[in-house]
Amino acid sequence: MRILLNQARSSRQGPGAYFTGRVWIDEIVIGTAPSKLKANRVSFEPGARTAWHTHPVGQALHVLTGLGRVQLQGSSPQRIGPGDTVWIEAGEVHWHGAEPGRTMVHLAIQEADEHGTDVIWMEQVTDEEYLAPAE
Repeated sequence: MRILLNQARSSRQGPGAYFTGRVWIDEIVIGTAPSKLKANRVSFEPGARTAWHTHPVGQALHVLTGLGRVQLQGSSPQRIGPGDTVWIEAGEVHWHGAEPGRTMVHLAIQEADEHGTDVIWMEQVTDEEYLAPAE
């Protein structure tokens, strides 16, 4: 067993290659072999969002605070809020971020594949895609 003290874990700004706007990523846990688990607390400022991406083993998002959006490629954006959980199947191309004019904080939980890959990044979400009417 390990107790991971808050001051011993990293916090970093999300890189511009993978995010639009200001995003902060706070590490919760990265499992040690044989575990391939990774969990982060991700804070999105208004207008901030991920680029399109996919996960080879899937991803769970759990919204802690604020209001957000998640979109599966080929579908309309969906609104998500506190207490909502989203399961993204392996290989589904998607993005997620804060609702326009709002902040959002969610937990992002995923596993790496046999090569150690837990995310495959793609192109940025355009403003037109981001601002499309949400369901």
